[in-house]
Amino acid sequence: MTEIEQGTWMIRSARVDELHLLAAIEIDAFWALHEAGAVACEPTSLPLDVLQQSLAEHLLFVAVDGEDQPFGFLAGIWKDGSVHIAEIDVVRCWQKRGVGRRLMDAAIAAARTQRAAGVTLTTDRHVAFNAPFYASAGFRILGDGERPSGLTQILKNEIAHGADPARRVAMALRF
Repeated sequence: MTEIEQGTWMIRSARVDELHLLAAIEIDAFWALHEAGAVACEPTSLPLDVLQQSLAEHLLFVAVDGEDQPFGFLAGIWKDGSVHIAEIDVVRCWQKRGVGRRLMDAAIAAARTQRAAGVTLTTDRHVAFNAPFYASAGFRILGDGERPSGLTQILKNEIAHGADPARRVAMALRF
């Protein structure tokens, strides 16, 4: 199990009995993105099969409070030889406390342990807690010719579901 303690909260591997709690975390965090102008659609949550895949691949991490209740999570999946961050969310009342950074640290450590080529994600290029945050962790924006086909397809799907193509980017941290 991965555990990173931080004061009265910690990051650990998720458990199967917690999967049903993650949609509420994702929807709460959605409103911070909405307020920042990154999304204009209605909130959605990851399908259960993606969460189950992430859990099976040992790439699903939760931030839990002192009572072991999840308030943030990161779901990674294998894609094109890298760990792709399918979702990372922290409820609004816990944001700006380093939780997202610690979740990302756990995913990066797991990717290294599992000998991935790196970590990839898609995000909004303008919101401070998106692309600039990931850049501070070593990620860089990938140009059209640099993206693996799976990552290009993820971007296309996001745009087809209403994401602004001028704002959406793919990023990678290569090992």
